[in-house]
Amino acid sequence: MRSRGLEAEQHACDYLQAQGLRLLERNVQCRFGEIDLIMRHGEQLVFVEVKYRQSRGFGGAAQAVTAAKQHKLRATALWYLQQQGWGERPCRFDVLAIDGSELNWIQNAF
Repeated sequence: MRSRGLEAEQHACDYLQAQGLRLLERNVQCRFGEIDLIMRHGEQLVFVEVKYRQSRGFGGAAQAVTAAKQHKLRATALWYLQQQGWGERPCRFDVLAIDGSELNWIQNAF
């Protein structure tokens, strides 16, 4: 299953790059959690959570980004910004939800 997740991340990364975003980092981890993709869109940093579900049978991929997951992503993003010495910088959180072969890019998801 991990290999399918890596495939989904690569598909998401390729898609976002085709939309004009530039990849900065992948799978950034710290004690707070992990961010799948960190990209740049103009002057804005974009923290991307990629979620894949084979089908919507038990809820779609986007619904898997719970409030608890959002909290972890925010904490990890703050840690990353501090590590880079970037302080206050315009940023947003996007979700790229993949349900089967359907891709849904949710900008500014939370």
